[in-house]
Amino acid sequence: MAMIDPAAGKPVADAALANIPRLITDYYALKPNPAEPTQRVAFGTSGHRGTSFKTSFNENHILTTTQAICDYRRQQGLDGPLFIGIDTHALAEPALVSALEVFAANGVEVMVDQDRGYTPTPVISHAIISYNKGRKDHLADGVVVTPSHNPPEDGGYKYNPPHGGPADTDATGEIERQANTYLANDLIGVSRLTYEQARKSGSVHPYDYMTPYVADLANVVDLDAIKSAGIKIGIDPLGGAAVHYWEPIIERYGIDATIVNKRVDPTFRFMTVDWDGKIRMDCSSPYAMASLIGMKDSFDVAFANDTDADRHGIVTRSGGLMNPNHFLATAIFYLFGHRPDWRADAAVGKTIVSSSIINRVAQKLGRKLVETPVGFKWFVEGLSSGNFGFAGEESAGASFLKRDGTVWTTDKDGPIMGLLAAEIMAKRGRDPSELYKELTSELGAPVYARIDVPATPPQKAALKALTPEKLGLKELAGDPVRAVHTTAPGNGQSFGGVKVETDQGWFAARPSGTEDVNKLYAESFRDAAHLKRIQEEAQAALAKVG
Repeated sequence: MAMIDPAAGKPVADAALANIPRLITDYYALKPNPAEPTQRVAFGTSGHRGTSFKTSFNENHILTTTQAICDYRRQQGLDGPLFIGIDTHALAEPALVSALEVFAANGVEVMVDQDRGYTPTPVISHAIISYNKGRKDHLADGVVVTPSHNPPEDGGYKYNPPHGGPADTDATGEIERQANTYLANDLIGVSRLTYEQARKSGSVHPYDYMTPYVADLANVVDLDAIKSAGIKIGIDPLGGAAVHYWEPIIERYGIDATIVNKRVDPTFRFMTVDWDGKIRMDCSSPYAMASLIGMKDSFDVAFANDTDADRHGIVTRSGGLMNPNHFLATAIFYLFGHRPDWRADAAVGKTIVSSSIINRVAQKLGRKLVETPVGFKWFVEGLSSGNFGFAGEESAGASFLKRDGTVWTTDKDGPIMGLLAAEIMAKRGRDPSELYKELTSELGAPVYARIDVPATPPQKAALKALTPEKLGLKELAGDPVRAVHTTAPGNGQSFGGVKVETDQGWFAARPSGTEDVNKLYAESFRDAAHLKRIQEEAQAALAKVG
């Protein structure tokens, strides 16, 4: 088990703050070595991430990746506008400038926030979908400059194609390959203007992201019900991209909400320290969320979003910070009972490592359940078509359809999940924690945990190649094994690991893409002792094949 840092949940010490001037200097001054694997572009499903301190997120990374995106757009025949947004991490502003210099040089019509402000990930998705609605050509796509909830010294850069959600591996693989080719060739082939030339080029356009998103919110969440019920809401943007969106939402819809923290500071000095002593804007962490949890008695319901606002953390008076899986299950149960205009065959989408309480809720509702590999990209098509009413993952990311059953976003949307918690309380008269307790009294109360198990590269490779036959497990924690999966049941796609299920619990293991660990997820519908037994037997079984 991971050791909890003594500083966890406490205010940040001055000595722990990132040196922001040096971070920005290193962005421009340090040049990545393409022969060093850690300094190459690694464009996974969440984009390229790194820090300029370690020469893993620097000017050349953004210049080459942006040129690769321009190349990809030409290959795909994409010539509509590109919507670009940034979060509040310190490296976001310089990365935006680098990107605009290349996009403008390539003649890409780029839409940037009209006030040079911040733009949440779901707002970019909403803008792409809204623009492309009814169009068959000249389609828009987008870029979000964010490393999600990562520490202040990190940067991130991700691409969303015309469907509005995260790019698939075909797209990201091509972009990564081409970006690294440019990096190896010392940027030969990268077109670039100066920033001043880019701003004057006619390709860079100011755009009002906020008004359309805020105006459309009432079509996805029942804000009138929240207002009428007088639900008292606390909101903490955690210094992230949604920070300036909440006042217009509160004013437009007349809801009783208080923004408990309006500060934007690239050091994020206002946070409390996460479990490992790092500053991390993780709204599913009780340590990072200590400040808002401490205010729980001041509100009927409170919530926070991470830095790019694609994740949610729900805090209730009765239960404190909800486990992400618990709120997903509660949201699904509520939504499918309060969205009469959704299709009768609209399914529930979940990742294979999310809690099985969701499976039981879907069965109770009589709804089809579709389990996918980890990654929100697997939900894009279902949300676009209305085949999924709701899609969510264990790491506190989810989205759902508009009230009329049409697509809202195809990327995770933290703000609507927070507002949904208030709608649940307005309509049901109980907070989400209380509703979850009612559900589990009928369906069983799971105990869920994820741990990181140290693993060598050969051990990680062995896990990725594992077959049910090689694992050979017939019993787990005293119960017969009823299923062993190496592909997701919902779409038959490999999830890069193994999942073993019994009637009373399960475990899943998959190698980390960035660290020398295997991620072990486990759940018991009995108790904590049973969960521990599942974890121990899982580690023993995996060690034999590693």
